[in-house]
Amino acid sequence: MTGASLASRLAGAGFDPEGIPAKRRLADTVLLKFFGLADGSPDGAWWTPGRLEVFGKHTDYAGGHTLIAAVPHGFLIVGRRRTDGVVRLVDARRHEALTLEPDVHGSSARSYAGWRNYAAVVVRRLARNFPGAAYGGDIVFASDLPSASGMSSSSALVVGLAAALAEVARLRDRPEWRQNLPDLHAEAGYYACIENGKTFGSLQGDGGVGTHGGSEDHVAIVCGRPGVLSAWRFMPVQPVEDVPLPQGWTFVVASSGVAARKTGEAMGAYNRLSAEVADLLDCWNAGDPATPEHQEWGSPAIDLPAPSLRAALETSPSAQGRLLARINARHHDPSAARALEHRLSHFLREDSRVLEAAAAFRKADRHRLGALSHASQQDAEMLLGNGVPETIELARSARELGAFAASSFGAGFGGSVWALVESGEAAVFAARWLSGFQTAFPARAAAATVFIARPAPGLSRLG
Repeated sequence: MTGASLASRLAGAGFDPEGIPAKRRLADTVLLKFFGLADGSPDGAWWTPGRLEVFGKHTDYAGGHTLIAAVPHGFLIVGRRRTDGVVRLVDARRHEALTLEPDVHGSSARSYAGWRNYAAVVVRRLARNFPGAAYGGDIVFASDLPSASGMSSSSALVVGLAAALAEVARLRDRPEWRQNLPDLHAEAGYYACIENGKTFGSLQGDGGVGTHGGSEDHVAIVCGRPGVLSAWRFMPVQPVEDVPLPQGWTFVVASSGVAARKTGEAMGAYNRLSAEVADLLDCWNAGDPATPEHQEWGSPAIDLPAPSLRAALETSPSAQGRLLARINARHHDPSAARALEHRLSHFLREDSRVLEAAAAFRKADRHRLGALSHASQQDAEMLLGNGVPETIELARSARELGAFAASSFGAGFGGSVWALVESGEAAVFAARWLSGFQTAFPARAAAATVFIARPAPGLSRLG
């Protein structure tokens, strides 16, 4: 196994040829570190990308739709089995390491910081769900994905480490795996539950990493296809349609340099948006407080509990109005009720844009995509309140410079912005976009980055 052979396999998976030299350098970095640590060659190698959320801001964990793709940056991982049961993990670029002994009842993974926290959560959860497996392995990785940029670097790491350890420990041969994870959709959903701590089928949950997100990121990372945008529906995960990116169009992605973290002090802001969805669902499932006790379930005023916000809203044409009434009956504080009304309004508007946007991509309708992306950006700023001045300016300046559609994406509170441009103009646009942003925000100049991004392959086993 060489850097050249791994880069060749990425090319065969569908990567744009111009990006292959950089992937070879990334693979060389990983293999150099690996051969300095372990005896023999790796047993396997994997690629896990970051993701591009085109439409569907904070809709997945409410049972809504998203339009997503994988980006051409991510993690390259190699691994080899060990016979002593020890899992040794190494970040080849940062020269950082973590050694773990899989233990269901071990110390909390939250005692670790940064990437080590995510790695420890993966190892602990796999040990809990597949007890007795031989998890020992040397795992070495490196990433060319900007960290905390809103492109799901943490989820890409979770997916990559879980996929590598699953093969090292031969988990796919276990009956628990075959029963719960029959296809890639289910596998992506399970990786999401490793991160958020929820139970998946019969695979018992735990504390996760402390964030309360959905499975959009993991689906894009696992199921991404080169040149294709995919619409999905969630809770449960369901594919809706694939739409090729029109010929001659290219995404340009700018990272603002403002870390869109989901841990530490930022966790509360991130979890607030999912907590509001949970509150909306609780309001629905609590029923109508004014309903006479003698009425039966299924009557016009009483509803069976719903598994998701979208499922609740689909029960009848009057569901939205009844939910609003229940919000006001439950929350006497006007500001609390108004926050939930804004959250509901955002979900309804953003969820409806996903399939409209898929149709616009299919028709190569630039005008419609421009209008939809502008509305999505405004709603994120006004209703979600998760924008920052840097991402707001990037979205505005992209349109000013000639992008026919642009929007921030990801968890928010920092992160990145995508812009759609003609392929032949992408390089010049990217340089002007970054230069203008660095002039407007000199404090972010060193951390801000920009790259060209056609939809790329998802999780790939390279050898």
